Amino acid sequence: MLSVFDQGAHPPCPEPFNLAAFVLGRAAELADKTALAVISADGAESWSYGKLEAAVRGTATALLETGLKPGDILLMRLGNTVDFPIAYLGAIAAGIVPVPTSSQLTAPEVQKIIDSLAPAALLLGDGVACPQTVLPVYTTSDMAQWRDLPPADYHMSEPDRLAYIIYTSGTSGVARSVGHAHRAIWARQMMMQGWYGLSDNDRMLHAGAFNWTYTLGTGLMDPWSMGATALIPAAGVDHSQIPQLLNTHKATIFAAAPGVYRSILKSAPFQVPHLRHGLAAGEKLSQTLRDAWANATGTAIFEAYGMSECSTFLSASPALPATGSALGRPQPGRRVAILGPLGPVPRGTPGVIAIHSSDPGLMLGYIGAPHETAAKFQDNWFRTGDMGVMHGDDQITYLGRDDDMMNAGGYRVSPIEVEAVLMTHPDITEVGVTDIAVKADVRLIAAFYTGPKVLEPEALQAWVSERLARYKQPRLFFHRDSLPKNPNGKLMRRALRAE
Repeated sequence: MLSVFDQGAHPPCPEPFNLAAFVLGRAAELADKTALAVISADGAESWSYGKLEAAVRGTATALLETGLKPGDILLMRLGNTVDFPIAYLGAIAAGIVPVPTSSQLTAPEVQKIIDSLAPAALLLGDGVACPQTVLPVYTTSDMAQWRDLPPADYHMSEPDRLAYIIYTSGTSGVARSVGHAHRAIWARQMMMQGWYGLSDNDRMLHAGAFNWTYTLGTGLMDPWSMGATALIPAAGVDHSQIPQLLNTHKATIFAAAPGVYRSILKSAPFQVPHLRHGLAAGEKLSQTLRDAWANATGTAIFEAYGMSECSTFLSASPALPATGSALGRPQPGRRVAILGPLGPVPRGTPGVIAIHSSDPGLMLGYIGAPHETAAKFQDNWFRTGDMGVMHGDDQITYLGRDDDMMNAGGYRVSPIEVEAVLMTHPDITEVGVTDIAVKADVRLIAAFYTGPKVLEPEALQAWVSERLARYKQPRLFFHRDSLPKNPNGKLMRRALRAE
């Protein structure tokens, strides 16, 4: 039996369509219900569905009045505030293409994005790094005034048109711009019972910041699509405070990266009587951490696997929990395979995890990179670059990357990008970067370098902090006389990891 899961396709996306209109499709019906609460120990800032939709559509009006038009690209440089999802949905409502970016990016990193995408305008939050630019720049003060404008009509058109662009690290060391269609939100319906177990009665607390795509999708867009309530910790809330927030705000589902669960467990014991279960994505969830959470709370964590190009499509769920070492199953409506060089391999045989090119959640492609896009789609399959094995009951066990990509707190980071920055240091002659295990379930980025002298780690840390987003920065630095290479002279990063 081959490693292929295909139990029927998800229904086609309706036409005409708009992602923002779908997300807020129940706003009129639930006008007085709390759509969003930004929570802290001091209380909550609440947004009803009616207030949220008015702010989104007012923002759409303002963006169009600035001269932007459907199809224009809007670069978002915003912090961890409610401005982020309102601007994101407001742009999409108007048919404008937002580009959400991490507030941790440095000005040089942002300049590369501007040079690559040539956006028509830029949204800028207080204290967020941005280079000097001739682009029209709109601040959070501007955005606050936009929300009260008359509502724009949703820009309805074909579901396959470009809706938004996100960035992901590429194996070449160059960050790739991933273009997604409006239909991407339609595909996320497969997660509702295939992963979340989510209904309109739920109150989902996501521990991430507003400007993280995991939060944007799982923590905001999906609960709103279902008519549920989204709970987001305010900027500055410590992980140790989350158990109390779960309790105070009667959260029924909790979503976070595995590292957050690990941090919260340091505050055990605690009580979370309203919580049904947790959700985890962004990096591999260990069985040790899963068991520790179950022992502390009496609830399960359901894991999902996905990527920037397709969000999550493998998962465990309350209806179908994973067993043994498995991560979970393909969500109903997906077509997934484990591939070898000649196609699907027999069940029980390791191979590359792949999703069929017909999946409505798959990206349109890498913007401006048709050859790189084509290389990822082979024989009607999108190859993820991650290894797995499919068992007889459709469960899939994750086996890790088939390349040197690193995972830093849920962010995929290319070692080549980090190495390229370190090689510009005047006292470094060669460098190799990898992620290493420093204790159970904790991995950090480490840099191994050669040069005429040993450099102070504090000085190197300060040096990279000016050139790389925090999540890309090495935390450990090791001076070596030489770096391991194969007979062809190629750096062997896995040997560094073993060392």
